[in-house]
Amino acid sequence: MADPDPAEDASNLRLNRRRAVILRWWLLAAVAIAVSSAPTLLDIALPRVPMFAVLALMAGFNAFLEWRARTREAVGAGELFGELCVDLAALAILLYLSGGAANPLISFLLVPVAVAALSLPGALTAAVAMLAVALYTLLMWQFLPLAVADAERATRLHLAGMWLTFVVSAAMIAWFVARMTASIRERDSRLATAREQALRDERVVALGALAAGAAHELGTPLATIAVLVGELEHDPSLDADARADLALVRDQVALCKGIISGMAQRGGAARAESLQAQDAGDWLRGVLARWQAMRPRASAAIHVAGRGESPRQAFDPALEQAVANLLNNAADAAAGEIRIELDWDAAWLRLTICDQGPGFAAQVLHRGGREALPASHGGAGIGLLLAFSAVARGGGRIGLDNPPAGGARACIELPRTDNLEETGK
Repeated sequence: MADPDPAEDASNLRLNRRRAVILRWWLLAAVAIAVSSAPTLLDIALPRVPMFAVLALMAGFNAFLEWRARTREAVGAGELFGELCVDLAALAILLYLSGGAANPLISFLLVPVAVAALSLPGALTAAVAMLAVALYTLLMWQFLPLAVADAERATRLHLAGMWLTFVVSAAMIAWFVARMTASIRERDSRLATAREQALRDERVVALGALAAGAAHELGTPLATIAVLVGELEHDPSLDADARADLALVRDQVALCKGIISGMAQRGGAARAESLQAQDAGDWLRGVLARWQAMRPRASAAIHVAGRGESPRQAFDPALEQAVANLLNNAADAAAGEIRIELDWDAAWLRLTICDQGPGFAAQVLHRGGREALPASHGGAGIGLLLAFSAVARGGGRIGLDNPPAGGARACIELPRTDNLEETGK
């Protein structure tokens, strides 16, 4: 089990404290209405001056806590424990002035206990619970009795008060628990995302280690192929078509050597501070030209949808490999022209790649980028995994979908880094 995160615990305490402030306002409002209306509606005499004095003090205390909550100061478990103890003491004083344990509002003592159980460590929660039990016990013996002459009427009032107390307490506790449950679900979602990202990074690192070993081993056969191509080119019996094929092989061998020699940089060796900002359109045209040198039979066209001049962006070298992987998937899916659209707004740079193929399989849409897919899915799994990792490392995201017009669409969104070179950020 992972160790608790102090920052996460502090954030939860701060959030629970804000909820406790809201609950306290509701509770104070309910008690104020009860104290104001009891003498008139229920014909019950109450010591309203000391009771309103307690309510005024609690209102000031809660206003101070609400102000502190807005300052985003750190909140400790001991501080929230002290606030709940003050709540219990104030409730005990109000109950002492209005019948003690016979007052149906006695159940309000459970509200601070519920808040403590959902917010505080076990030891502090037990302390709050024991204080509530001690105060309830004390109020059974020490209290100012309510003067109600008719015993039958007093019983009816007591039952009505118990019903009202149950409704208010249930509403408050349900509200607080519902908010706590939502917070827990949100935290679990963040943890699941973090675990998924860690697992994906682990797989990418493993693939990088395998790629480094493969690059080392590929050096010798590529050198042998280059020597053989050179010898064949000197053969006078070869016709023009054969020489053209040899030239293509020689160019592909050179591209392979270039990829191997630049593998360390593509793996992220270049620091973000050393990246040079360049025109996004020029960068994309360069990426497409290098990709088409490796896929001479594939067809792709760039469409600039953004208005004005292309933004200047600092591109991680690994991002070119991500784009090349998506282009390879598009070229493998269909023989038609691949549409590459470049767009941007004030915050994001968008690169959309569309093909005319059958579209992404449902499993690719669900699992693509999270884990390597089996070979039955066209070999797109590792490419998508690497692409997602490279884009996420730069703070971006990739979206996959099948547009209504047909084909498949992959959209890369990158945060704008205009003037990165000049600002040195």
